[in-house]
Amino acid sequence: MTVTWTSGYSTKEATPFVEWGIQGQIQILSPAGTLTFSRDTMCGPPARTVGWRDPGFIHTSFFKDLWPNLKYTYRIGHRLFNGQIVWGRQNSFKAPPYPGEDSLQRVVIFGDLGKAEIDGSNEYNDFERGSINTTYQLVKDLKNIDMVMHIGDICYASGYLSQWDQFTAQVEPIASTVPYMVASGNHERDWPGSGSFYGTLDSGGECGVPAQNMFYVPAENREQFWYLTDYGMFRFCVANTELDWRPGTEQYKFIEHCLSSVDRQKQPWLIFLAHRVLGYSSATFYGAEGTTEEPMGRESLQLLWQKYRVDIAMYGHVHGYERTCPVYENVCVAKGSDRYSGAFTATTHVVVGGGGASLAEYTAERARWSHAQDLDYGFAKLTAFNHTTLLMEYKRSRDGSVRDSFTVSRDYRDVLACGVDNCAATTMAS
Repeated sequence: MTVTWTSGYSTKEATPFVEWGIQGQIQILSPAGTLTFSRDTMCGPPARTVGWRDPGFIHTSFFKDLWPNLKYTYRIGHRLFNGQIVWGRQNSFKAPPYPGEDSLQRVVIFGDLGKAEIDGSNEYNDFERGSINTTYQLVKDLKNIDMVMHIGDICYASGYLSQWDQFTAQVEPIASTVPYMVASGNHERDWPGSGSFYGTLDSGGECGVPAQNMFYVPAENREQFWYLTDYGMFRFCVANTELDWRPGTEQYKFIEHCLSSVDRQKQPWLIFLAHRVLGYSSATFYGAEGTTEEPMGRESLQLLWQKYRVDIAMYGHVHGYERTCPVYENVCVAKGSDRYSGAFTATTHVVVGGGGASLAEYTAERARWSHAQDLDYGFAKLTAFNHTTLLMEYKRSRDGSVRDSFTVSRDYRDVLACGVDNCAATTMAS
């Protein structure tokens, strides 16, 4: 577990640390690392010009050897060189379950949240008004959430760096209590000539620098921003759609490693996460391109999803909600619309990019594989009841109502069972 915060204290002025421990027991002190970034690391305007704001100092401390399921308390501190200690307020969190533990586990997933003002006041680039309701619903239901995955387009600072402070203040009641993991999106990373897969201006010159410094992710290379993480019965493979993912690339090798290395007896629920839609979407801008996903997306990855039996693939980028049937090569391969059981047939794709940014329209013609759509703000919640039953719910942010849901029921033998394109060819002799 990591705790990250920002301050105005450099290491020449104070020593950052965290006091933490099991609730009600002796607390220990852990040091924190410190980093920052400068104007010249920005790739262009406005981040390098009128949008620049000194980010201060970013501190991260690591909590290790946690006892599963126990409640911990912590508070950040800075020891000044005159001996005075400046304390933050006390917070608490529940340690993750044992790997593979058979217990109730709940993960909220969404993309494209952004930030807004509660009083409705306007600001530059104000098109994320839905984020207030989403944030409110998560805070309201926080006792029933174990982890949050924010899959790209984090705050839409778009080169105006003070917006990052506003965003982190908005989500702090959530992120200070449960693990808050992020993925990279176009509004964090993309900039011409910066190495991004798409040469758009969407990051406003940030080219990924603020995001990768402010949010710690367990990646081998934080600049690449792809990683895997396990939580109880879940394995999450988090891709970075702003860097090349095609066969032969380093990221493609990572994705296959993440999918192939999971122990499905411990982590039966295999979830693929990415910002841009690499699977299926009815967004009008994809329709205008004559496709239903990012160019070269599904073409490159659907064999991996099928081979390693990915239960659900989830995306942001398209501002709304959509769910497919279990689909492979544009064909629904499972009967029913809300209950799937027995041997794996294909991956279900869920677009959940309606966290807060202005909503996107769907194509007029409904694809056969599109089982549910909702042009409103909302988020998804995955609930693993045990090793054999998984529930996916889509909730509207305005009132928390469930607008769509489906369940997956299968045991380990069902995961191993052969289906279309996910078993090696055999002969009678072999």
